[in-house]
Amino acid sequence: MPPTRDSSSAHRFETVRKVRRYEQVADQIRRLISEGTLKTGDLLPPERELAVRLGVGRSSVRDAVRTLEVMGILEPRQGHGTVVRDLSADSLVVPLASVLTRKREMVVELLDVRRIIEPALGARAARNATDDEIAELEEILRRQERKMRRGEPAIEEDSQFHYALALAAGNSVLQRVLDVLMDLLRESRARSLQVPGRLERSYAGHRRILRAIKRRDAKAAEKAVKQHLSEIEAVLMRQL
Repeated sequence: MPPTRDSSSAHRFETVRKVRRYEQVADQIRRLISEGTLKTGDLLPPERELAVRLGVGRSSVRDAVRTLEVMGILEPRQGHGTVVRDLSADSLVVPLASVLTRKREMVVELLDVRRIIEPALGARAARNATDDEIAELEEILRRQERKMRRGEPAIEEDSQFHYALALAAGNSVLQRVLDVLMDLLRESRARSLQVPGRLERSYAGHRRILRAIKRRDAKAAEKAVKQHLSEIEAVLMRQL
């Protein structure tokens, strides 16, 4: 009897993922722990040393360590460094891909919340911002532009603009919500600002928002924030 093709087997195949460097670093660290080379309470070598040993950039080491912290395998200790936690065997065999999938889902949900909140902040800022608050937004953009021209990522100024926008909107609860959202997205945003052209697009988006606020045009400010967030999301999702 000739062999037959099981059509249902197609559903059991998954697309082969391109493994990024930080995932390879994370897998190496997990292997050393499972083999007993790294034990509970052991300090991980410093970031710079690990990068040299593994032949990767420090950002790859940083992302790997953060991923393993999310998985509960590593733990940052204030004043000491990063240590191996007291682990169950299960935590070492959880597929890294499943953790990264959950991380992607969380980023998608956080961006969705930003789309709900921040356009409203832009509109409120156009109606409520004081002259001093508008001047502060201008100053932040001047600092962002200076760093951009020097080829620096201006991560701090990027965050400051959004915080100042929330302050100008005049709603303290929304300010605190945005603060939490920005903190949760800090790692993804920092990586995205390293993408060529991303910083320039961020600056241009901030400029559009500020122009609408200065005109006291709430609808234009809301639209500018929506456009800015769409551009941010496009870059972030390509990285996940």
